[in-house]
Amino acid sequence: MSSPAPSLRFLLSHPAHFLALGFGSGLAPVAPGTFGTLVAIPLAIALRGRFDDLGYALAVAFLFVVGIAVSQITARDLGVADHGSIVWDEVVAFLVVLFFVGDDWRWIAVAFALFRFFDIVKPPPIRAVDARLENGFGVMADDLLAAGYTLVSLAVLRRVLG
Repeated sequence: MSSPAPSLRFLLSHPAHFLALGFGSGLAPVAPGTFGTLVAIPLAIALRGRFDDLGYALAVAFLFVVGIAVSQITARDLGVADHGSIVWDEVVAFLVVLFFVGDDWRWIAVAFALFRFFDIVKPPPIRAVDARLENGFGVMADDLLAAGYTLVSLAVLRRVLG
């Protein structure tokens, strides 16, 4: 990625940037996606405290749609289709995972590790989606696929471990 890392000034210059950069977690000098993924945990706790399952799911769907727009705006302003500092996609995708994982911190930790693995490695078709869709939807979609891989892996693990 040849584009320089965005600054605090950039983060605060537009509400879309603030959200797309995960409230500042995307400014982390190393592993911004990991820090962005962590942002989902307190958000999930807040959503669970405020909504039932349907409300949580609707809120995440809304945040996904908002993510398309804020990712597109921020990518345009950074001049890179999927800049590493844009982490709202990780936040929303991990919120999906956390919906199914529940409140057990051991499973949350396993889910976190699996999600980061799939988001970084990008097994098929994630890499193809990431490469072909260079817009806000593409930014959001590849992480949703990583969430799907994570959920399938968790289901297998739970089945195997009893």
